[in-house]
Amino acid sequence: MEEVKVVVAHAERATLRVGDVFLKVDSDQARIDVEVEAMALVPVPTPEVLWRKPPVLAIAAVSGSALGRLGEPSTASPAAWAAAGAAIRKLHDAPLPPWPGRGRGLDGLAAELDAECERLVTKGVLPADLVTRNRQVAEAALRPWAPVFIHGDLQIAHVFVDDDEVTGIIDWSEAGQGDALYDLATLTLGHEEHLGDVIAGYGSDIDIAVIRAWWSLRSLLAVRWLVEHGFDPSAPGCEIDVLRSRM
Repeated sequence: MEEVKVVVAHAERATLRVGDVFLKVDSDQARIDVEVEAMALVPVPTPEVLWRKPPVLAIAAVSGSALGRLGEPSTASPAAWAAAGAAIRKLHDAPLPPWPGRGRGLDGLAAELDAECERLVTKGVLPADLVTRNRQVAEAALRPWAPVFIHGDLQIAHVFVDDDEVTGIIDWSEAGQGDALYDLATLTLGHEEHLGDVIAGYGSDIDIAVIRAWWSLRSLLAVRWLVEHGFDPSAPGCEIDVLRSRM
C-alpha cells in the first residue's frame, strides 16, 4: 500500500503525495483552472495532468530533485541554476496568456504594501526600523513594467533539475501576466549567492536593485500570512532573515 504524505496543508489548499501522484485539493477552482491552462501553454517542462475531479487535481511527479529549499543551502550546481534561468527566459519570451494574472496593479500593490507594513508594526510582528527600511527598498519594484508570461510563485522548491537540466516546473496556480523580475526574485529569495548563475542563464541585463526590491516586498507581504498559517518565516535563511539582510 502506498504511503500518503502531506506535502503542504493550510486553510486554502492542501497537496498530498501518493506514490508518484500528487493530489491537489483547492477551495478556489479558479486557481486550478489557471494551473491546468498554464501547464498546457508554457514552453517549459511541467507535470502531466492525470485527471481532475473538483476540488481535486491529480498530477504526475516530475523526475529529478528540487533546486533547493528556502532556509537551506542549495546543493544544485551553478550550471543547474543557470539552466533554471534559461527556462525562465523561455517562459518569459512565450506569448502572453489570455488572462491578466491574479496580481494587483501598481497602485493596488503599493496600497497593500503600506497597509501590511502598518499591521506588521502595530501588531508587533516586526520591529519598526526593519519594516521601514525594507519598505524603502521595496519602492524600486513599484515601477511600470512590460508584462510577460510569469509563473507567479516560482519558489526554489518548484523547479526540478536532473544532471543540470530542468526536468519540471510545478505549481502554476498563480501564473499570468506580470513582471519578469518578480519571477527571478522569487526563485532567488534567500539564495542571493546564486543570482549571478540565474542571470547568466537568463541572458539579459537585469536591474539588481529591482530584484532586491522584490525580495523585500515579497517578504513583507508574506510574513504575517505565514505566521497565521502555521509556517515559520523566522527560521534561518527565510523571510525575516531576508528582511534583516537589507539593514
